Amino acid sequence: MKLFESWHFTFYNYLIFGIGLFFIIMGYILMYMGKVDSFLSTTLSPIILLLGYCVLIPLSIILNFNKKGW
Repeated sequence: MKLFESWHFTFYNYLIFGIGLFFIIMGYILMYMGKVDSFLSTTLSPIILLLGYCVLIPLSIILNFNKKGW
């Protein structure tokens, strides 16, 4: 019995997860670069972090690319 035989993660799941991590890292870098009241740190950075944490990372876990439809 293989260890990851029932593991449904594919290359695309890891790719979406990596893109999510990239968005999170970029969000924190943008927050660091902007001043306290700038557009960069109060508007753009939270939107990018929200996309990373609440959209891309859960999407990479939920999607199953092993089905015939994908």
